[in-house]
Amino acid sequence: MRPFILYLLIFILLSTGIANSQEAGKDTPQVLEELFDRLVGNYIDSNRILINDSIRTILDGYVKSDTVFTHRFTNLRYLGQILSPDSLLKIITWNLVLENEPGRYFCYFIRKQESGKENKIYRLSVSYNENQVKTDTTYNESNWYGALYYDLKPYIIDKRRCWVLLGIDYGNLYISRKIIEVLSFSPEDAIVFGMKWFSYGNAVKYRDVFEYASNAMMSLRFRSDNSIVFDHLVPFSASHKDDHQYYGPDYSFDAYNFENGIWNLTINVDARNQ
Repeated sequence: MRPFILYLLIFILLSTGIANSQEAGKDTPQVLEELFDRLVGNYIDSNRILINDSIRTILDGYVKSDTVFTHRFTNLRYLGQILSPDSLLKIITWNLVLENEPGRYFCYFIRKQESGKENKIYRLSVSYNENQVKTDTTYNESNWYGALYYDLKPYIIDKRRCWVLLGIDYGNLYISRKIIEVLSFSPEDAIVFGMKWFSYGNAVKYRDVFEYASNAMMSLRFRSDNSIVFDHLVPFSASHKDDHQYYGPDYSFDAYNFENGIWNLTINVDARNQ
């Protein structure tokens, strides 16, 4: 009972204090650091959910603050914070791991508006999903597959502003996924995930998704504004062909290169930094 009362008091204090603030309080980083430490160190699902509710309350206030595009929390290894090079989009994301039910992804997309207008904030959350992420369709806010995004770059195509995102998905127990995604906004300001933009041979995908063994590691990174380089994945043995829980890197690299308005796949590239 005592842990429940403690987390309830934290939640109430944060709800009445920080959530209504327009700027991150001086003690907010320390409070968040303590909450994330408790989140990782606690093994009871009900306690984790309460702690996570407190984290969400703090961040709900923070993303509305005047300093969200200029401020960055330090010493929070479990909170993703990325700002686009054009300073028009910020993504804050984390995941909640649970023992007895599927975990969840939480993500804020903060989109800067013209001077004098409030930023647009999109709050997304979804349970872990073991299903494959499709490459032949767009997604939206209501059917988002869930991922942790760790890098992004802005582009303008046909006068439409978009951002290429790099992400990772741990939603399957046996398979990890890395994702190259495209984020844009409809004329009605709705989120759109995906753009028919990634070409290999006669096929053009809305995104690319790489599946590999959960105990393996795969690199996926921007080499430049016009190049995305990544490990080439192969089965551990011929008998495991097409079973991606037995796939991993073979120490060669492939790349998408942006050429003539489209991302073209090139197999076997020199991935060393120039």
